[in-house]
Amino acid sequence: TLDMKFPSIPDKTPFTPLVVMELAEDTNEEAVTWLTSRIKDTQQSGGAELMIDRLTLDDNQDPKKENQNIFIVGASRERLLVGAEDVGLVKEFNDGSMRGFTYANRENFKGFQGDGDNFLSMAECQFIVKHELDTLRARGETHVPGYPKIRLYPGKSVVRRIQSKGILVQIFPLHDKEELKRLSSMWYQNVQLSFQPLDDIRHYFGESLALYFGFLEYFTLAMVPMALIGMPYYLFDWEDYDKYVLFAVFNLVWSTVFLETWKRFSASLAYSWGTLSRKKAFEEPRPGFHGVLGINPVTGRQEPVYSSTKRQLRIYLVSVPFVLLCLYLSLCVMMVYFSAEGLVLGLHDEEPTFWTSLLLYVPSIIYAVVIEIMNRIYRYAAEFLTDWENHRLESSYQNHLTLKVLVFNFLNCFASLFYIAFMMQDMQLLRQSLATLLITSQILNQFVEAFLPFWLQKRRNKRVHRRSGKVSPDQELPFDQQVMLEADMSTYLGTFDDYLELFLLFGYVSLFSCVYPLAALLAVLNNVTEVYSDALKMCRVFKRPFSEPGADIGVWQLAFESMSVIAVVTNCALIGMSPQMKSYFPDSETQLILVVATVEHVFLAFKFILAFVIPDVPRHIQIKLARVEFESMEALKKKVMYTVLRHFSRSGEKVNCWFSRPCMVLIKEGGTLGEGGQEHLSVEISLLA
Repeated sequence: TLDMKFPSIPDKTPFTPLVVMELAEDTNEEAVTWLTSRIKDTQQSGGAELMIDRLTLDDNQDPKKENQNIFIVGASRERLLVGAEDVGLVKEFNDGSMRGFTYANRENFKGFQGDGDNFLSMAECQFIVKHELDTLRARGETHVPGYPKIRLYPGKSVVRRIQSKGILVQIFPLHDKEELKRLSSMWYQNVQLSFQPLDDIRHYFGESLALYFGFLEYFTLAMVPMALIGMPYYLFDWEDYDKYVLFAVFNLVWSTVFLETWKRFSASLAYSWGTLSRKKAFEEPRPGFHGVLGINPVTGRQEPVYSSTKRQLRIYLVSVPFVLLCLYLSLCVMMVYFSAEGLVLGLHDEEPTFWTSLLLYVPSIIYAVVIEIMNRIYRYAAEFLTDWENHRLESSYQNHLTLKVLVFNFLNCFASLFYIAFMMQDMQLLRQSLATLLITSQILNQFVEAFLPFWLQKRRNKRVHRRSGKVSPDQELPFDQQVMLEADMSTYLGTFDDYLELFLLFGYVSLFSCVYPLAALLAVLNNVTEVYSDALKMCRVFKRPFSEPGADIGVWQLAFESMSVIAVVTNCALIGMSPQMKSYFPDSETQLILVVATVEHVFLAFKFILAFVIPDVPRHIQIKLARVEFESMEALKKKVMYTVLRHFSRSGEKVNCWFSRPCMVLIKEGGTLGEGGQEHLSVEISLLA
């Protein structure tokens, strides 16, 4: 809420600090003065109408060692409420429905009392401040004051421009220490079997991050039946692959039901959080986008323009060949792994001992480590290439990056398993390789993504506390030092890597489950630790990220559904390779292939029928959304009637008008004056295309 408690806020700061802006140390003072003035100016003057103040450093800190260009930004309560309408926040109405917030109608929203002190969460306030800063646009300036080479033009986002040129180093929201302690205690500090506090996570970090943790929890719970069924298969029927047919069938049905029911659950979450019916904001160009100056045909504003033909040439002549080259190198590394595997098997067959039996696992472990290293190196290369392609919108950038990373990671992680399963047809080696890759990747991910960053951040925290004279890391720091500590924290780069890890884990579980049923149990154990490690790094390791509205998991839903389709093909092929199936067609391999292909198509048809039958949005939510749409339409009709009151003279006259949509109004009965001078008329409204 707005009544936040921060440690030792200086008396000079007359507002609640929400966001920190750090400019480069050598920023020209003329540019600093101009920027702060534009942020403070009223909206009528083209400013953001926010509050900004330079961070006052403690006397114990050396000004020469610390950046003096750190500013804290806030806003008045009224400004935040007006901004809530500007960004399209959806809040709960007094009748229980979810409606777009309007400042004029603010008292009719649930939870709004008095001046609205506790109406907006801190994450929402910070999101509003970030939006207002991003939409602060140049007016008549031709360049950034003090930097003649950094050009500006009317309509250009000032913050995005100075960020792309390195004047703005970083901008991030502040943590609320008291709220963070409360969230941490109920989330990860006390190990217990309970659901995650998704509403509290959303309240503090925003909808997108809460949806990730909701999906992680839902995925974990969905795999529990798979784990329970897979354990007896693993313990009692290790070599009897024919009995895994039922398990494979269950897996195929499970993957479809899990993904479809998740869409319903996420829709329920998004509706209760006000993002399901929220209108998508107009997307501005990315900070890194560049090109020649032109006119945006939609907004009419000047902005860089880049030829789509040049971009397509870069994609197809450079990016695609590079990705193919990386895939080829990945296959070469895979063949080296098989050579090492064959060498070790030869040594073990010549003289089987305890040490040679252990040596059998070494190639797989080394290969798993190499896979993780290659994935991370390729990720940096993919980001560089996608930046170089110069995509205008962030959504387009993310889609191209996601496609590059998914294609490489899929081949890099699963190519060896497909080769073993369908070329070598060695089920013993497939089971061993799958177990080694799965366990090794889980250990490496936990170490690299959680424990190593936490250890490094803990060392930084100790240095800051020693410098401030605090004996214990649990002691509260002065406000300025807390800001400096958060400024030095690592930046959270979004949920991309987290979803990618779950995507690969889903592949390990669904693709070859009939060979290694224990994969689901290992995935459950991994996800349980993932919940706590991810919660730990969000609360203790990274800067607080800005809240991002989200109604679903986006492109990752399509990625998981594509993996489940591939799983149908893989499991049907493995069933067809079983000795029991081959015994039914001893003389005709063609008939076996036709039968397997038919079963595969039946399963795919069943999968798509099931996806069609299960609605993505629960019925009661569909009714609520339709009711709000109906009431909005009725309100539009009433407003249109008042709009045309002074524009008709006789019945049958047609009046074209514009409201929220273009309308044509046919006056069916003439107007008559009622009580209070109100004119009454019967109209017929047609919405124009």
